[in-house]
Amino acid sequence: MNQITTREITTKKDFRKFLEFPYKLFKNDSMWVPSLIMDEKTTFNPKKNPALDYCDCKIFLAYSGKEVVGRIVGIINRKSNEIWNEKRVRFGWLDFVNDEKVCESLLDSVARWGKEHGMTEIVGPMGFTDMDKEGMIVEGFDVDCPMACYYNPPYYPEHMENLSYKKAVDWIQYQIQANQPIPEKVRRINEMIKDKYQLSIVEGMSMKKIAEKYGLKLFDTLNEAFSGLFGYVPLNDKQKQFYIKQYFPFLDKRLICLVVDTEDNIVAFGISMPSLSKALRKSKGRLFPFGWFHILKALKNFENIDLYLNGVKPEWQKKGIHSIYYAEMNKKYIELGAKMAIANPQLEDNLAARVWEKYDSRIAVRRRAYIKSIE
Repeated sequence: MNQITTREITTKKDFRKFLEFPYKLFKNDSMWVPSLIMDEKTTFNPKKNPALDYCDCKIFLAYSGKEVVGRIVGIINRKSNEIWNEKRVRFGWLDFVNDEKVCESLLDSVARWGKEHGMTEIVGPMGFTDMDKEGMIVEGFDVDCPMACYYNPPYYPEHMENLSYKKAVDWIQYQIQANQPIPEKVRRINEMIKDKYQLSIVEGMSMKKIAEKYGLKLFDTLNEAFSGLFGYVPLNDKQKQFYIKQYFPFLDKRLICLVVDTEDNIVAFGISMPSLSKALRKSKGRLFPFGWFHILKALKNFENIDLYLNGVKPEWQKKGIHSIYYAEMNKKYIELGAKMAIANPQLEDNLAARVWEKYDSRIAVRRRAYIKSIE
């Protein structure tokens, strides 16, 4: 390989190369799931993504001669650094050929940029917010990757560790048999909890009504539930509206569970979707001309389910509430004929994730955020 050079992108042509590089890198990898190109463009558009109001970013491409051999995004999340009293530059969208020098060159470019702005540590893979993809796979490379998660081959973490990057945190993902009967003990305890605290499940509403009445409330609950988690920055009102508009039109009301109190406040929630991984592979990340057909078809196929978001308000977290929405979703999976579900990444020390231990489940994937001091 020629000498490796890394350059910041400066043109629309460079940005297209950034978006298209994974298609070249993973063209023969059946496990890779492409992102929707239109979503990627929105993510990096300051006029559309509210997170860019408080995040600075730089996009870099690595070259061997004239050939693109890697990409990376550097992010300085000013709110996160203020909230957590840190001086960290994040890296995300890291993809590279199997060459340690390419990986090193990309990470060093982000570290140098971070150092120029007073940062003392580099951490990732992370995005602008927790709604972006985060965590590098270190175990579970044979598990079909959900749309909302990074995919990477085994050589990624090998090179990270060779470059002296250390574990910051791990996330785990449970794989659950979706059509298993709800354990009788779980069902009985859930009913007792609902009666004791006068909780109910939102039912009988259209997706449009759910978005109008509960959309903002859901993200309020998410902010409270995630407030103490690694690097989390509360979503502001502008971001809440952004995500409601971006994601709610694709949701199926049968795959959402909202647990509310007597004042109609959301105390817990769970959101899941049919897996879109195969559809995105077929569509190659594009809605047109025929990608929309594959995606619409997948949205009606409930065989495999991805669990995307869930949370419980802090004051309710030790009362068994998380078990209610898991069981309610489990019931819907059975009705819809689902066979397998994979949970969203949850921090390994998050006790709420352990509810799956009551079901037929296994830890299928482990993801890692790496960290290193900037010298």
